[in-house]
Amino acid sequence: MLLLQAVLLLLALPSHGQDSTTESPGVLIPAPKGACAGWIAGIPGHPGHNGTPGRDGRDGTPGEKGEKGDAGLVGPKGDTGETGVTGAEGPRGFPGSPGRKGEPGEGAYVYRSAFSVGLEGRVTIPNVPIRFTKIFYNQQNHYDSTTGKFRCNIPGLYYFSYHITVYMKDVKVSLFKKDKAMLFTYDQYQDKNVDQASGSVLLHLQVDDQVWLQVYGDGDHNGLYADNVNDSIFTGFLLYHDTE
Repeated sequence: MLLLQAVLLLLALPSHGQDSTTESPGVLIPAPKGACAGWIAGIPGHPGHNGTPGRDGRDGTPGEKGEKGDAGLVGPKGDTGETGVTGAEGPRGFPGSPGRKGEPGEGAYVYRSAFSVGLEGRVTIPNVPIRFTKIFYNQQNHYDSTTGKFRCNIPGLYYFSYHITVYMKDVKVSLFKKDKAMLFTYDQYQDKNVDQASGSVLLHLQVDDQVWLQVYGDGDHNGLYADNVNDSIFTGFLLYHDTE
């Protein structure tokens, strides 16, 4: 320690008789304060505290606008919000212009099959079709007056009826379909009187099915009668045609 103080003292002394206020030509060294001219430098002190931050500087000039960046990723879909309150009904609008007339549609086909025929004379032959030759209606010609049979041309549901006058003898008649009796009617004749007998039925027919009336039993039960004031008639017509 003493050695260090001696070195420092030598360094502080003026050399070669120069003025103690200068170290070299042109450079002034202030004299140490105090009464002692031969002062010794002390150990460096600790760094001081940081000063108070200075005031903010003025804003700089705005820079040039940068280039547009790339689009970011699409975020996830948010939750569905609550349904809003129904608004008030708006005013009714004006009627629109009429649309163009549509193309004509296909006309629906009307299925027709009907006949109505009457007896012109007395029937004397039993167990054969009765030939009704007095034609009231047979526009489609589905009834054959030469055989007394109606032939089905349109499959479907048919209605058949007959109304006969009975005179002189009892009457037993039956309505046949495809050689099978489907309906029977019996009327017992009253002496010196004119009776009436009738029957009706619904039948489903296929194409070429035949329907007719005939007397059954022996010849004593064929009292069908017709003249200019009394008729015996046989009628049939299609109600509904089959859709398949």
